[in-house]
This record gives sequence, C-alpha cells and structure tokens, in this order.
Amino acid sequence: MAGSDNIGRAQDQLFAEGTSSRQKYADLVVGQSDLGSLIAYEAVVLIAQSLPGALGLVLRKLMYPWLLGSCGPGVVFGQNVVLRHPHKIHIGRNVVVDDNCLLDAKGQSNQGIRIGDGVFIGRNTILSCKNGDIELADGANLGFNCEVFSASRVAIGKSVLMAAYVYVVGGDHDFSDPSKPILDQPRTSAGVTIGAGAWLGAGAKILDGVTIGAHAVVGAGAVVKDDVPDNAVAVGIPARVVSTRTL
Repeated sequence: MAGSDNIGRAQDQLFAEGTSSRQKYADLVVGQSDLGSLIAYEAVVLIAQSLPGALGLVLRKLMYPWLLGSCGPGVVFGQNVVLRHPHKIHIGRNVVVDDNCLLDAKGQSNQGIRIGDGVFIGRNTILSCKNGDIELADGANLGFNCEVFSASRVAIGKSVLMAAYVYVVGGDHDFSDPSKPILDQPRTSAGVTIGAGAWLGAGAKILDGVTIGAHAVVGAGAVVKDDVPDNAVAVGIPARVVSTRTL
C-alpha cells in the first residue's frame, strides 16, 4: 500500500514561500491552523512539558488531555514528552508515557496514533507517523529507545513485548531511478503487523511489509525482512526461523 508520497520533507514545509512562520509551525507541530489550538498547545508546552517532579506529573496529567483527541483516566506523562498533531492521538486507560518520548501523529489524511489500555512506552521512545497510522493494542510494552515509524499502518498487538532499541520500520524509499537522489524519490509503505504476545529482543529491526505472528519470538539484534509465523523463534541477519514454540 502506498504511504506518504504526498508528505513533503520537513525542510520543504519550513522554507515554503508565501506561508507565514506561524502557519508553518502550526502545520508541522500543532496540526491545526486556528489560533486557539496554537495558543492551547503553547500554553501546555510552556507550563507543563518540562516541569520536573510531582508538580510536573500532576500538571501534565491535567493539561495534556486538553490537546489530545481522547485520553482515558490514569495516564502518566513523563517529563519532556513531545506531542505533534496531538488531536490525532488517542490514549486509553492506565497508560505510562515515560520521559523524553515523542508521539508524532503528523499527516494530512491519516488517523494518527491509537494507544490501548495498560500500555507502557519507555523512555526516549519515538512513535512517528508520516501520514501513516500506529496502533498499540492493550498491554503492549515498548522498552527504552525504541522507534516505531509508519508511512501507512503499523499495528502492534496485545501484550507485545519490545525490548530496548527495537526499530519497527513501516515504510521505505523507492530507489529505482539512479539519476535522482533517493531523498527525491517517492516513499513506499506496505506496513507492519506484530501479533499478540510476540516478543522482540533488544535491538531487533522489523522491516516494512513484515508480519510477525502471534506469540513469536525475534532474537536480539535480528533484522527481519520476511514474515515470521505464529509461535516461531527467529534469529539472525537476515532473521530465519530456528524453532517453534509448543505447549
């Protein structure tokens, strides 16, 4: 499925002629062009985003939902959690978003980011949309310094465990024309699906178009470019199935 071919590079948007600085900022960060949305976003960032300690936690718990598409009770936002296009971010109940995370739902026609109940998102983790969608089902646990990128759709199932530094790449670049820089060629995306109960070891890389089956295990440092069946154990570069988990 095609991904974000129609999404320009950030520098193209930042330096576009005939657009005010306020409009460029609103398009890239806030995602809504009205002045009220911009003022609300800036107020939340100024007052709560970087505030340390218990007071910061309380203010973010109170104020971040003002910007979000929806937010359930019991959600904890750590220090310096950054939201982009927050009206397209929907968060369930009892979720933890640890310090320095980025939730970026940027896009012109996408649904954005949906996070289920009981999800944990570890410190420094990035959820990045380029006109794509990201879904984290109930109970998913993302370790520190992970990145989930989507130019179409990335779906992470219930109770999936992702160890630190896992990279899920729901998009790619077309490089078929050698006369053009790859940066100037279209982005492609088939999306990624990770089944319920799967475990991705530290530093694993899941490439575009891959489906990881339910309760599968991907070894630390593996690079997965082909589908992994349910209950399989896959390791290596490129990853290959070495065993199957059985009852």
